Amino acid sequence: MIRILDAKTATEQKHDSMMLKKSTLPNITYSVPFKLKKQNLVAQLAIVTALLGCAVGPDFVPPKAPETATKFSYTQSPLPEQLDPGVGSTKKQKFVPGGQIPAQWWVLFHNEALNRLITKSLENNPNLLAAQSSLKSAAEIYNYQFGSLMVPSVTGSLTSQREKINLLQAQQAGTPSAQGAVLGLLNASVNVSYNFDIFGANRRLLESQKAQMEYQSYQLEAAYLTLTSNVVTTSIKEASLREQIKVTKELLKAQSTQLDVIQKQFAMGAIGRAPVLQQINIVAQTRASLPALEKSLAQTRHQLSVYAGLLPSESVEAEFDLDSIDLPQELPVSLASDLIRQRPDIKASEALLHQASAQVGVATANQYPQFNISGSYGTSSSQQADLFKGSTYFWDVASGVTAPIFNAGALSAKLRASKASYEQAAQQYKATVLGAFQNVADALRALDEDTQTLNAQAQVEAISKEALELSTKQYQLGATSYLSLLDAQRTYQQALIGLITAKAARYADTAALFQSLGGGWWVKSTNVSHNESNQESKKSNDASNLALSTPGSINQH
Repeated sequence: MIRILDAKTATEQKHDSMMLKKSTLPNITYSVPFKLKKQNLVAQLAIVTALLGCAVGPDFVPPKAPETATKFSYTQSPLPEQLDPGVGSTKKQKFVPGGQIPAQWWVLFHNEALNRLITKSLENNPNLLAAQSSLKSAAEIYNYQFGSLMVPSVTGSLTSQREKINLLQAQQAGTPSAQGAVLGLLNASVNVSYNFDIFGANRRLLESQKAQMEYQSYQLEAAYLTLTSNVVTTSIKEASLREQIKVTKELLKAQSTQLDVIQKQFAMGAIGRAPVLQQINIVAQTRASLPALEKSLAQTRHQLSVYAGLLPSESVEAEFDLDSIDLPQELPVSLASDLIRQRPDIKASEALLHQASAQVGVATANQYPQFNISGSYGTSSSQQADLFKGSTYFWDVASGVTAPIFNAGALSAKLRASKASYEQAAQQYKATVLGAFQNVADALRALDEDTQTLNAQAQVEAISKEALELSTKQYQLGATSYLSLLDAQRTYQQALIGLITAKAARYADTAALFQSLGGGWWVKSTNVSHNESNQESKKSNDASNLALSTPGSINQH
C-alpha cells in the first residue's frame, strides 16, 4: 500500500506518490545495456541455454527385454508347429512366429453377432469410458503444469484505494493541518514473473506428469484389451452352456422315452420294479443338472449385458453357439523380445518407473538454489482522468535466489525416499514382465493341451456313443442287464459334455493367446483375409478408434 504523508494538492499528491513508488524499488544487481556486441550476446545466450538445458537427477532409459528371452522361447519345452485335434475337429491351427496381430483380432472368429456386441461394448462400457476420462484428466493436468512451470506468468491488476489521514499520521508527517484529508489512489499494472529452471526441477516435474499421462494412456489400452477379451471369452462360455443345455435336454428326452418303455414292460410283468426305479432315478438326476446349467447361462447373459453398458434386465440381442464361431487357423506368436513393447500392462508399469525416476530428479533439484525474476509496469494516479498520462507510469524489476540452508535433513530424506520408490517401481516392473511371459507360456501350452484333450474327448464320445447304441440293442434283446444300459447312458452323457467343454476351451484359450500377446493395440489397421468379415471388421475398427480417440489428441506440447 502507498501512503501519502502530507496533504497537498491533487497534482502534488500524484507527483509525490509516483516519487515514493519509484524510491522504494529494490536495487537491481545487474544491468543490460541497450546495445550489445554480437559476440557478447551469442556468448550469453549460449550460457543461458546450457544452464537451462541441464537437469539434475537420472535420465530415464526404458528397460530392455530379459537377456534370457530368445526369439520364441516362451515355454520350457518346444511346441508343435501345428495343432491337429485329429478326430476331434477338422480345424487345424498353426503357430506363425513373428506374425502380425490384428488390432481387431476378434474378427478372426468370423461371427457377426460377436463383432456387433464388441462394437456396442466399446461404445457404452462404463469402465472404458472411465479410463478415457482418467486419461483426459491426466492430459489436462500436464497442460496445467506446463503452463504454470515452463511459461512466464503474466497477470494484470486494477486497484482503487481511498484513505483518510488521522491526527497521528499527520503529526508524523509534520503536517498537522492534513488531519481529516481523504486521499485516493488508482493503480493499473501488468505483472510478470518467471522461475528459471536452472537445475531442472520444473522439467522433472513435467516429465513426471507426462509419465503419469502415459500411464493412463496404457491403462486405457489395457481396459480396451480386457473388455474385448472378456466379451469374446464370455460369448464362448455362453455358446458352450447353450450347447450343454441342448444335449442335456436331448439326453433327458431319450431317457424319458426309455422310461416309458420300461414302465410298459413293468405293467406287462416282463420286468421287476427295480429297473423302473433305477430309470426314474437317472431321469431325475439328468433333470436336476439342468437348473445349474441354466443358472450359469443366465449369469453369463447378465455379464454380457453389463459389458455392453446395459442393465442385467436388458438382454443383448446376440445368442451364440460353437458351430457359428470360426476358430482362427493361424496363431501369430510375437518375438519374446517384442512382448515388453506390446503388452499395455508392461508399458503402464514402465511409465510408473519413468515417473519414479523423474521424482528422483525433482528431489535432487530441490537441494539446489532456485532463481526467479519478476517485474511490473503500470500507471498510478489519484485522479481517474490522469491515470494513463505519461507522468503516472512506473515500472519495477526484481530478481531473487532461494537456497536451502538448514532443513534438518528433510531434503535428503526426500531424496532417499524417492530412490526407494524407484527401486520399488523397478521390482514391480520386473514382476509385471514375468507375469506377462507366464501368461503367454500358459496360453501356448494350454492350446497344445486343448488340442490333445479335444482329440481324446472326441474318441471317448465316439466310443461311448457306439457302446450306448450296442447296449440299447442288447437290452432290447435281453442280452444284457439294465444296469449295463444305465452305465452306458451315464458314460455317454459325460463324454458328450466333456466334448463340448473341450471345444469351448480351445476357443477360449485362442482368445487368451491374443490377449496375452497384447491384442494388437499398436496396429492402426488390420487386414483380414476372409471377405465375409470385412464389413464387421470396419465397424469394430470404427468403435475401437472411438474408444481410443483420446491418446492421439493429448500430445499438445
